[in-house]
Amino acid sequence: MFRVNRRALLHFAASGLAMPFIARRADAQAAPQSFAGRGEIRRGVDATVTRIPTAQPYVAMTFDDGPHPRLTPQLLDMLSARGIRATFYVIGRNAARYPQILQRMVNEGHEIGNHTWSHPNLNGHSDGSVLNQVDRTNRAVYEAVGRPPVTMRPPYGNLYDRQRLMLHQTRAMPTVLWSVDTLDWQRPGSSVVSSRVINGSHPGGVILAHDIHTATVRAMPAALDGVMGRGFRFVTVSELIGWPRWDRRRLRLVEASG
Repeated sequence: MFRVNRRALLHFAASGLAMPFIARRADAQAAPQSFAGRGEIRRGVDATVTRIPTAQPYVAMTFDDGPHPRLTPQLLDMLSARGIRATFYVIGRNAARYPQILQRMVNEGHEIGNHTWSHPNLNGHSDGSVLNQVDRTNRAVYEAVGRPPVTMRPPYGNLYDRQRLMLHQTRAMPTVLWSVDTLDWQRPGSSVVSSRVINGSHPGGVILAHDIHTATVRAMPAALDGVMGRGFRFVTVSELIGWPRWDRRRLRLVEASG
């Protein structure tokens, strides 16, 4: 439903309709936006989100490393049953392999973020390598749902401060980390994961989990119900930042080099 072929893409670009278009030059990306009262962004730390200062009971539930062909649809069922919108930081090669799952995410109001193409530790990577990882993933998401991601989360949270600023300046994408870590990759069990989500939630919090672990997905009913039971409301990362819906923003898509 959301797949856009090259002929249609050229038609939209030529007609000037509200669709992102393909750019060959990095400096063709849309101008960076400020957010969360940061003012002008001059440092990588200013372009980084770990939480959003707010007194409102909003939290962003985020899931990394998918989509998983079996577990992610199960998780989407749980979220749908509760009317919850989450943010999925997808790996580009997984997005390219399972575009129908991304289409379902968008249909159900979730946000899709960029988690690089192949999940490398970006420490030590050149600027060109970082941008290639980001641009390939943006392209894969765009091919699946007709919109590129507007935020990026580096694997393991590792991205040099200078490169976070570079990413924001050239791609208008902030680096999104987290303020609540379930540490579910350590396989602590479902009850521990749900407890960490519930007890760690705070206003403006960004919660990190992974939709590739069975125990994490099994933990979600209790975790989600527990957080809502504490009076919190789940929003997407863009909503938490205070931006318009991610899939309604008009960003230019830069082709990956190499």
